[in-house]
Amino acid sequence: MTGTGGELGARAARSRALAVLRVRSRALAVALLPAAAEVILLTGAATGQFTGQGWDTARWVVGVLAVLVLLATAGIALVVARARPAASPTVPVSERSAPDLYRMVRELADRLDVPAPSAIALTPDCDSWLEDRTHPAHAPPVSRAHDEPAVPGARIERRLAVPAPVLVIGSPFLWWMRVAELRAVLAPVVAGTGPSAQPDIAAARRFVRGLDAAVAVADAPGRGPLTRGVYASLGRVARLLLRGCREHAALMERGVATAAAERAHAVDYGPRIAAQEQVGLAYAGWDRLLTKVALPAWRMGRWPSRLDVGVAAALTELSRRDRLADGFAARLGERPACDLLEEPGAVDEAVSLLTARLFHGGPAESGPSWAPVDWQAYPEEVVDRTWRAEAARLHRVLDSLGVSPSLDPAAPDPGGPTLARVLDHLAEPAATALTVPAPTAPLDNEDREVSEVSEESADTPGSADADPDPATERSALLAAGLSAALAREEREESAVPRGARAQGPDSALWEDGDLPLFPLQPPRTGRELLAAHITAMICCAAVDTAGAAPGLDWLDGPTLLLDGERAADLTPKVLSLIEEGDPAPLRAWLAESGIRPEKPVRLV
Repeated sequence: MTGTGGELGARAARSRALAVLRVRSRALAVALLPAAAEVILLTGAATGQFTGQGWDTARWVVGVLAVLVLLATAGIALVVARARPAASPTVPVSERSAPDLYRMVRELADRLDVPAPSAIALTPDCDSWLEDRTHPAHAPPVSRAHDEPAVPGARIERRLAVPAPVLVIGSPFLWWMRVAELRAVLAPVVAGTGPSAQPDIAAARRFVRGLDAAVAVADAPGRGPLTRGVYASLGRVARLLLRGCREHAALMERGVATAAAERAHAVDYGPRIAAQEQVGLAYAGWDRLLTKVALPAWRMGRWPSRLDVGVAAALTELSRRDRLADGFAARLGERPACDLLEEPGAVDEAVSLLTARLFHGGPAESGPSWAPVDWQAYPEEVVDRTWRAEAARLHRVLDSLGVSPSLDPAAPDPGGPTLARVLDHLAEPAATALTVPAPTAPLDNEDREVSEVSEESADTPGSADADPDPATERSALLAAGLSAALAREEREESAVPRGARAQGPDSALWEDGDLPLFPLQPPRTGRELLAAHITAMICCAAVDTAGAAPGLDWLDGPTLLLDGERAADLTPKVLSLIEEGDPAPLRAWLAESGIRPEKPVRLV
């Protein structure tokens, strides 16, 4: 170990590992106490010292107790040993598909004088770490023959491959960072393989992971009353042991991190300082790409198949727009880290599908309602379809509220949904009482639900004041109707089976029952929904009547292009209509842009 800090960290880590193992030894000692007492009683009977009816009864009671405790201990130990520890969902990268990446990591391990990671995997996150998958449940059976030539009837040895820690790399790093930057960022991570080979630390980690997995097994639902009681007792014991070694385990990992950082101090330390700036930039761009660009596609049943290419484009645009990086052009001239992969497109597609599953809960495979989309087709396949779907939902709610197609009853039917219908409805004086007339045609389930929500909102005293978002009475009613309609669609979608539940990468390492694991956004408020639907209707009218086009901004997501230029932000004008019932700013912008609100638009 190089450096005083590294030596101290290594000693502290080993000391805390021994403390964790002492917790295990004490638990075993407590479990063996009844058996030890029974041995003493039996020895006393054999020597003639513990005789009499009382001693015989004590021997029977202690003996039965010892057997029960030993059986319970054996059961708990079996569950702890066999329970599958949690593992991160990742995309495995074989050495065949990334020989240059494996070579770089091995050279880095040689420079650090530590064992090389056994494998490399990618995660849809801006982080990197070592993950221990030495548990037998994480290693598939591998057939290995002896060195002698294979002959008929030759005996084949089958055993479980036990891998060393796996290096998990954040996929955005590969597409955004240069090779030198990636090597510098991975140096402290790879240095952590040294402590993993230390027997005491490895044993302590296995014990803690086993206890954590046992708690998960004890909390699993779907058991009968008797079995549930047994597993509840198991869970209490596992939690008690976890509490006893929690602090020691945390300090052990802190010591490991200190030792690894000190060991890596002399390797690419200068480039690492600059590379850390790119880590923060990558995180910001990745988060923005997911929330602004990927999420609208996922909601439409499409998943972008090149997310990592998108994050590189987004970060390039961000760096150029805000001038965040010095020598930006020179940096882009260096070799990108994704060149270390043989087929970066295939890897990017696998990571993109995994990202959609983790953050949105999409199906495991492509299908008619869950298809990949490339960036060239994104404006038509996602942006335009999203606008028209939201505009259609807006007019369905207006139909359920009994809103006429035109403000003037004597005016001819425009022959389709128009933007003017929305503007006229929301721009009426707030003092005019809103009534929900009885529809002339029977309501379907969705219209009936929307109508009931609207009537309840209209009849509830102070309902508009209860909404924290300012809005007119008509806006509040329309927002309530949209919220009800969208909630109903989401319930219907969740009731439909997702199809094949089989996972792709690392399918055995994580459960499928609680997707998405990391939902991106909380539910939108009624005002946000209404603003989004009105904006979508404006964009549809612009495309159909003014020759506009849907577009994609890498940082802000879907955008409207007028004469090839990005349209101005419509949010203040739309909010003026929603909150104050004032359509003047929006109508002025429509007239200036050549958009005709009275013309019908095409909906899905």
